[in-house]
Amino acid sequence: MTTRTICHFVPPHVQSEVVKHAEGPAGDKAQKALADAARQRRADAIEGVAAGADAQLAPAPTGTSRREVYDSGNTTNQRVTLVRAEGEPETDDADVSNAYDSAGQVRSFYQEILNRESIDNRFLDLVLNVHFGTGYNNAFWDGDEMTFGDGDGVIFAGFARSLDVVAHELAHGVTQFTSGLIYKNQSGALNEHFSDVFGTAITQWANGEHPADADWLIGDEIMGPDLYGEALRSMRHPGTAYDNPILGTDPQPAHYADRYTGSADNGGVHINSGIPNRAFYLAASEIGDTVTTARIWYHALHFLAPSSTFAQAADQVAESARILVKAGVVPKGAAQIVRGAWRTVGVG
Repeated sequence: MTTRTICHFVPPHVQSEVVKHAEGPAGDKAQKALADAARQRRADAIEGVAAGADAQLAPAPTGTSRREVYDSGNTTNQRVTLVRAEGEPETDDADVSNAYDSAGQVRSFYQEILNRESIDNRFLDLVLNVHFGTGYNNAFWDGDEMTFGDGDGVIFAGFARSLDVVAHELAHGVTQFTSGLIYKNQSGALNEHFSDVFGTAITQWANGEHPADADWLIGDEIMGPDLYGEALRSMRHPGTAYDNPILGTDPQPAHYADRYTGSADNGGVHINSGIPNRAFYLAASEIGDTVTTARIWYHALHFLAPSSTFAQAADQVAESARILVKAGVVPKGAAQIVRGAWRTVGVG
């Protein structure tokens, strides 16, 4: 049985700040209520599984890897109107086209670079819903499909327009079908971290970038006019992605000693992901290739337990690097580079 995990692109602490300080649709409390309700459904599902509930929380992981884009019509329903299926011609809706094309790039990356067939490695169909809600400032993976809001056009722009967003959210599915990292505390921060890793690796791969060329920002593409120039996270320098009256100050730590230990954000799943994110950035920069470094992290993901800690992840990533060096997949010295990167951020 696979546990359904609902993972939102915009973190809850950011949503709370937007609701408090923004005006217009972005400040509508219904925005946060939608996300909170989805999170509660996820929490209830996990609790039900723990209690032995006999329910399949994700669909059978089989399909043909086909893409299906649905238009929610500004309702809060999914799979309302199928507007573009695999192989069908482009429509005049930019969000539909971008979601379709980005999903194709994600699928190609996993197939060509990681030898993985779709998100579950069993040809899972890629279902994407656009125009969810009215001015909805978020996007999420809910265990079997992707859903995108249009943004309010002031704080956030359309979420389906960013390859970063699509790649990040679909990567939650990859984690779901491999290690199944539990979405709370350090394992949850690792869950978010792996989505940032694959999200940035896919974006850099698609753009033909190297570590020195990339901006290492997450979410900068969906910032609206009032937040132009900001981002949600920085993998290079966690804690510096934003600082403004609407979102507040980026709380991400860059070192384990400064980790968040409270209960908000499911125990800091978005906040503490900055620590392993910087370790990945440091490793990729020294190895000199983000995609090669992502191969190491992808290998490690298969050997992590659902409740893995940062220390356990650091050990496994280093072991995966050693194995891949021996296999000739990554360059010599990669294991030492990886260990050094984790130690730099206070882990290992």
